[in-house]
Amino acid sequence: MIFSQEIIHKNNKIVPGNLKNEILKALSYYPELKEVAIEFKIQSSLNKSFMKAQPKLSSFFRSKKNRKYVILISNSFSLDELVLKIEDIPSEVLIGWFGHELGHIIDYQQRSSINLVWYGIRYLLSQNYIREAEKAADVYALTHNMQHYILQTKRFILDNASLPQKYKDRIRRLYLSPDEILLLTKEFEQN
Repeated sequence: MIFSQEIIHKNNKIVPGNLKNEILKALSYYPELKEVAIEFKIQSSLNKSFMKAQPKLSSFFRSKKNRKYVILISNSFSLDELVLKIEDIPSEVLIGWFGHELGHIIDYQQRSSINLVWYGIRYLLSQNYIREAEKAADVYALTHNMQHYILQTKRFILDNASLPQKYKDRIRRLYLSPDEILLLTKEFEQN
């Protein structure tokens, strides 16, 4: 599938045309990212991931305010014998996935360049740190009222009979569960 590129939001967002609605919906929950430069970029494959948010290397050592980000999106996701294409993923699930990745960008914005280097090293070397980082991204999405979409994404993955058990086990180990999401949502509503 060929994706068109379209520039939106005062020329600081680059969005594949076929994902425009889902990306704009996710971005609508993060008004503080309106002026942040983010490119949503389709790639043929990402190892072990469907999406990945990161600072752009060209802006890495700029001030936090001037940093640019990219969200890499796998055109298709291969797991064992299964190939899951982006066009086969329900819209609400994609919105949740984008919301999670935007949560990472919120987290990155609060970090200095040196802290981001340290973050990347720990992310590569520690399963416990991956869990902390992924939980933080989910918590940011939840505090931005995206619980419905985050739950849809988790349920799509965990309840999908086609997805390999090995992948589901990885998601259970490293990310918030639907029950944890519901508990945190209740806590946020009470405060």
